[in-house]
Amino acid sequence: MAYKRILANDGIDKFGKALLEEAGFFVETNKVAQEQLAETLNSGNFDVLLVRSATLVRQDIIDNCPNLKLIGRAGVGMDNIDVAYAREKGMQVVNTPASSSQSVAELVFAHLFSGVRFLQDSNYLMRLQGDTDFANLKKKYGAGIELNGKTIGIIGFGRIGQALARMALGLGMHVVAFDPFIAEATIQLHIAQTGQDIPVLIRTSSMDEVLQKSDFLSIHVPGKINGKSVIGKEELMQMKKGVGLVNAARGGVIDEDHLLEFLNNGHVAFAGLDVFENEPKPRADLLKHTGISVTPHIGAATQEAQERIGKEMAGNIIQFFSNSN
Repeated sequence: MAYKRILANDGIDKFGKALLEEAGFFVETNKVAQEQLAETLNSGNFDVLLVRSATLVRQDIIDNCPNLKLIGRAGVGMDNIDVAYAREKGMQVVNTPASSSQSVAELVFAHLFSGVRFLQDSNYLMRLQGDTDFANLKKKYGAGIELNGKTIGIIGFGRIGQALARMALGLGMHVVAFDPFIAEATIQLHIAQTGQDIPVLIRTSSMDEVLQKSDFLSIHVPGKINGKSVIGKEELMQMKKGVGLVNAARGGVIDEDHLLEFLNNGHVAFAGLDVFENEPKPRADLLKHTGISVTPHIGAATQEAQERIGKEMAGNIIQFFSNSN
C-alpha cells in the first residue's frame, strides 16, 4: 500500500492513530480553521479527511480537494458532510456507528436522573445557599420520582436506541419504541455478575402510541425530517402531562421554541439537552432554564467510546486502501 496522508481535523484517539501509523499512514492532528481547510488539504496532499461534528465538509471542500479519496466521520451522524455529493464525486464516506452507543445511552440516563431528582437546579442552589437555606431546599427538591416502573419512549431504534432500551430494562422500566425501518429487535440483557445473556424481544409501535404512552421520551434520529422538527407542538400536545424529554441526537429535532412553551406551561416536567440548534452558541433561554439540564454535545465523549471510535475508524481506512490496491 502506498504511503497515505490523513488530516484528523477534529482529532483522533491515540490508539486509532497508532494503528494507522503502524499501517504506514501519516496522521496530522493539528486543527485547521474551516476557512483554511481546502487550501491545507491541497497543499498537504492529503488523501483522507477525518472529522467529528465541528468541521463541515460541504460541496466547496469536495469540489476544491480532488485528491481526497476518503472522508471519515468519527461518530454516528453525518449531517456535517454532504455525503451523497462526495460519493457522486467518487469519494468514500464512512462513519463509526458501532462505537458510541453505550456512551450516548449513559448520558441520556444521566439527564433522566438529573430531571427526576432536580439535580440540574438543586446542585446550583445548594452551592449558593445550602448553608443558609438547607431546610427549604430539602422541601423544594423532595418530590422526586423513580424511573423504575415507568415507560420510556424511544424514537429511533437503531444501535443507540437499543442500547438505551437495554439500560431501561435493567432499571425495571417499560420500553416502547418507534422506528419506520425496524419492526422488532432482540435486546440482550447482559448480567455481568454471572455472564448470562437474557434476550428480550421488543416490537416497535406507531409514533402516536409512543408519544401517548411515554413517561419519558428520548430521540435518536440523525436530524430534522424534510426540514421539520421530529417533536413540535403537535407531538408535544399528544404527550402525557409531566413528561420528561431528552435530546442527545441532533439540535433541532425537538423544536426549541415549543419545548420552552411546554416547559413553562407545565406540560413538560423537564428536558435534558446535549445538542442545540445553534451550536456552538446555544440560545441563552435554554441554557438558563431551571427545568433543563444541559451538556455541551458530549454524548460520545468518553474515554472508552473515543478509543472504540479510533479503532473502528482506523480499521475502515486500512481496509479501504487495502482493497483499493
